[in-house]
Amino acid sequence: MNAAEITAHFLELGDIHIARHAQGFFKTAPGEYGAGDRFIGIRVPVIRARVKALSPLPLDTITKLIRSEFHEIRLFATLALVDNFNRAHETGREEIYQLYLANHVFINNWDIVDCSAHKIVGPYLLNRPRETLYKLAGNGTLWQRRIAVISCFTFIRHDDFDDIIRLSEKLLTDPEDLIHKAVGWMLREVGKRDRARLEAFLDQHNKQMPRVMLRYAIEKFPTELRHHYMKK
Repeated sequence: MNAAEITAHFLELGDIHIARHAQGFFKTAPGEYGAGDRFIGIRVPVIRARVKALSPLPLDTITKLIRSEFHEIRLFATLALVDNFNRAHETGREEIYQLYLANHVFINNWDIVDCSAHKIVGPYLLNRPRETLYKLAGNGTLWQRRIAVISCFTFIRHDDFDDIIRLSEKLLTDPEDLIHKAVGWMLREVGKRDRARLEAFLDQHNKQMPRVMLRYAIEKFPTELRHHYMKK
């Protein structure tokens, strides 16, 4: 199936009631983080099933789909890109990584970022220099900053915490709640593997941390320790 055929297929699968709910859930009203996004009304398990059925797709088809006006089609394309990345050899992975970053403007909601950044950007940069993450975090949109943070999940799973610690320090004063939540989530993952490293970060920064970032970071702590940091 080409991009036009896949788009037509997805439009046939849509449900107006699911679409209306999604538009509220993903904050699409003017001034909200997903302002202007359009939904067809397809649930994620259905989208994932279509990825499984249709993959691998040519990269030019994925590129057309990732630029769709419809959220579910962009999500489908991003998941298809992850599938291609998992199948690819080194040269192919570099091409997919570059395509992902070149189309970052279309990877523009938290679900699309969170299903892909640590499965494309993170693995590609695992054994490479990571300056790109700091550029995304320093000069990017909300979604570029979230890509930088969520990409670090790959490194955390390899007990490599330095980049998420540096990025967390850099983003302590970020204005966006979705960045506070992403940073707190990644810090919590650090704490699962090295609680002393997380506590050292908290002892230094907890007074500056937005409350939601702190709450996410300490969620798995024992009750007394959570109260300790919340009181501070």
